[in-house]
Amino acid sequence: MKLDPTQRYVSRLTHRTLALVMAGGKGARLGPLTEWRAKPAVPFGGNFRIIDFTLSNCINSGIRRIGVLTQYKAYSLIRHVQRGWGFLRGEFGEFVELLPPQQWLGDHWYAGTADAVYQNLDIVKRHAPEFVLILAGDHIYKMDYGPMIARHMENGADLTVGCVAVPWERANEFGVMSIDASGRVVAFDEKPTDPVRIPNDPMKSLASMGIYVFNRECLVAQLTKDAQDAASVHDFGKNVIPRLIDDCRVFAYPFVDATGGEIYWRDVGTVDAFWESNLELARVIPPLDLYDRDWPIWTYQEQLPPAKFVFDDPDRRGTAVNSLIASGCLISGAAVSRSLLFCNVRVENFSVIDEAVILPDVSIGPGCRLRRVVIDKGCAIPEGTIIGEDVAADRARFHVTPAGVTLVTPAMLGQQYSAKPM
Repeated sequence: MKLDPTQRYVSRLTHRTLALVMAGGKGARLGPLTEWRAKPAVPFGGNFRIIDFTLSNCINSGIRRIGVLTQYKAYSLIRHVQRGWGFLRGEFGEFVELLPPQQWLGDHWYAGTADAVYQNLDIVKRHAPEFVLILAGDHIYKMDYGPMIARHMENGADLTVGCVAVPWERANEFGVMSIDASGRVVAFDEKPTDPVRIPNDPMKSLASMGIYVFNRECLVAQLTKDAQDAASVHDFGKNVIPRLIDDCRVFAYPFVDATGGEIYWRDVGTVDAFWESNLELARVIPPLDLYDRDWPIWTYQEQLPPAKFVFDDPDRRGTAVNSLIASGCLISGAAVSRSLLFCNVRVENFSVIDEAVILPDVSIGPGCRLRRVVIDKGCAIPEGTIIGEDVAADRARFHVTPAGVTLVTPAMLGQQYSAKPM
């Protein structure tokens, strides 16, 4: 059966698929942003959490049996999923289930990505899917998983790996693969020091997106074998996939954006990447369209009043230019430019905000100047605070990234974290 991979494909294939979202990682490279929350729970794009993009891809693809594997500082993530993703109907066989470590195999947490799924094999068997879709919960992208599952079946594959071309100098951050003319994977190396280059594009390498389609029987057999290997670190990229290549049919599936537009896939793994990816959304033509009604991003949002801009005096005018301002914000006689403000942000008189990503429930006092900053949830910036003009002064109080972006958290200001979930 030949299928057109460019067309949206929602059918019995997606209904026979169980998605497992890996959402238990620490996200250590995000530094203080993940001190009190798991990376998938980090706010993104004004109204969303990072995990909303993966979960929305599932729903929009017609996959409505979803398990979210949690572990690290999961309270904020669990609360968000419970409040924002409880609209599926159990009587129709739909669900988003939270799967913390079951510990039915012993007194230990998830030891790696493969072990996380292995500890939940009883749940996989109970749901009896034909295909198991393994997804990372910490990437930003839009993808219809239906064509990937269809291609997997068409190839008679045991495993299909979603892939994307990345700049060669960054490829050592990912699993890198080589493929033959048919798209079959012939080599796979996790985070190599010298990544293999794409033959016809030597400035790039073919990277795994952390998206895997398994036949259920293959997944169960391979994870059982991996669990018995004392030398394994129980990771898909380091152990399971390389072992499969010689004995099983492993194919690559090139990423296709669900909207048919340019390829957009972001791993916001550092504060610099987080800041840049958020500010990209404020461009006149952003690389990721949050206003797309054909592929909406679902989430939980508080019921809040509209954003408000007040005062129109020559020296005190509430304005925002080339910016995204979420609900509940109040810009009171302050100037905001090239920035993204999440919900419930208040900016007081005579403050100037430029190239800033300001998370929810932040208050900025009068007369502040903030430039190239990320302000974490719940911060209260004192009157007259200046950040982004003196690197040495910023570094003495806050976290300054290699690109010169300053991250500010309540702890750095000597304040308590908000009582609200982080």
